[in-house]
Amino acid sequence: MRIGEIAAAVGLTTRAIRHYHHLGLLPEPARRPNGYREYGLRQAILLARVKRLTELGLGLEEVRDVLADDEGRELTEVLAELDDDLARQEADIRARRARLAELLRMSREGLLPGEGPVSPGLAELFGRFGPAGSATAAKDLEHLALFDAATDPGHRDRIYLALRELADDPELAARMRELYARMDDLADAAPDDPRVEPLGKDLAAIVPDDLLAVLAHGGEDGGPSPRTESGMGSSFGEAFLDDFAPAQAAAVRQMLKALTERTGWTP
Repeated sequence: MRIGEIAAAVGLTTRAIRHYHHLGLLPEPARRPNGYREYGLRQAILLARVKRLTELGLGLEEVRDVLADDEGRELTEVLAELDDDLARQEADIRARRARLAELLRMSREGLLPGEGPVSPGLAELFGRFGPAGSATAAKDLEHLALFDAATDPGHRDRIYLALRELADDPELAARMRELYARMDDLADAAPDDPRVEPLGKDLAAIVPDDLLAVLAHGGEDGGPSPRTESGMGSSFGEAFLDDFAPAQAAAVRQMLKALTERTGWTP
């Protein structure tokens, strides 16, 4: 058989067969007097085996190892590794589809934030956190979406749990709506507006101790969270404050000052 004939018989392309020759997967056959390769049944059997192995998902280097092992031990090991890899992929796909299903549900119910897709924890939190119509609440949710992408998942989920408990308390939820409204009222105010300092203190007062504990001791080992360049005294922290109107930023600074005085924790 010529190369086109064996390619058609096995279901490969002539280009693939030439590539297998180049890689050493398929030994060069004898040539006819006119220079054309002459393939026989043994080459067809070998090519069919290569095709089956690659269809299983084996790379050509793995196929080479399998073909070099006459006793079949390499094939058993490679297939076991492939099965483990496929199991991991399958679990990952199931988890991703479950997340997509939840996001689709929220989208149909009008609960999916414009900043999505986000983690499942934040997707749930968006449905209950912050009053509709508040510009400051909407800004907080944008900040949470950034936090969602940049923070260690374990620490992040512990903070979301504490925030859910905050939002689910009717009295605290009502207090949050009032504070958001007061923040909204400062949108066009001067930083020295007399409403700034009391608002900052009231914002600090609503933060429960359990949320502060998570913020201050959010490391994976239960110890303090690692200090990074994203703290409030950093360029990132200044950029965070600059995202607010001047009087609102001054209220946030007052809140942080009050929290530091209350707990000794420095954001």
